[in-house]
Amino acid sequence: MSQGATELSQPRRVPEVAIRLLGTFVLEVDRCPVALPTGAQRLVALLALRGRTGRSRVAGLLWPETEERRALANLRTGIWRVNKTAAGLVVCEHGVVGLGLSPVVDVDRLVARSRAVLGGQESPEPEPDLGTGELLPDWEDPWLDTERERLLQLHLHVLESTAARLAASGRYGMALEFALAALRVDALRESAHRAVIAIHLAEGNIAEVRRAYDACRRTLASELGIVPSPSTDALVAGLAPRALTG
Repeated sequence: MSQGATELSQPRRVPEVAIRLLGTFVLEVDRCPVALPTGAQRLVALLALRGRTGRSRVAGLLWPETEERRALANLRTGIWRVNKTAAGLVVCEHGVVGLGLSPVVDVDRLVARSRAVLGGQESPEPEPDLGTGELLPDWEDPWLDTERERLLQLHLHVLESTAARLAASGRYGMALEFALAALRVDALRESAHRAVIAIHLAEGNIAEVRRAYDACRRTLASELGIVPSPSTDALVAGLAPRALTG
């Protein structure tokens, strides 16, 4: 068999592709960063976050103020530019656009890790900063709003769930680290306030319970004009009223 025939019979090597979306957009091919124009970056990011999507939908999300014909032309150009840099990364079949080459996406890894923690399938060493990287913070694209909210809520649930698990095992100091981290992310989140109150109660620190409850009440009143919910009040229902009101 000739050398040319041997080369043709060998399977084509698939490059290793990694996409980073937490922080600055980075596309790596075989561990080397590659540059993409802004529009092409947004195409890759959208597909990495939403998966296979119809051509018209992709075009409408990326170029919402452009007529459909022009937006679809922009999409074709974007696909060509991406594949010129990383051949086969964007695939368009039967009117549906998606990512090929099975890229490793940091958001996917974060979501999988967070779900494992929430499901009790993974008990890592406590990491209060798990998931704190912001999703493409310098981008102002409206289609990112729901993706950011999804990651934010997942992050907060991981913090609260881990706080509860650590408190149940008697690791109150680390439990507070997670509960307070949730409050730093969203000071109006009443469930995070409840987590802090519950940990102080478990430790028997009534003075801390008072401060945490009063902080919750003041924050909700000043920012939202509401009072703590029955679930929060129930945590402290057995304490003397004076201990809570001063």
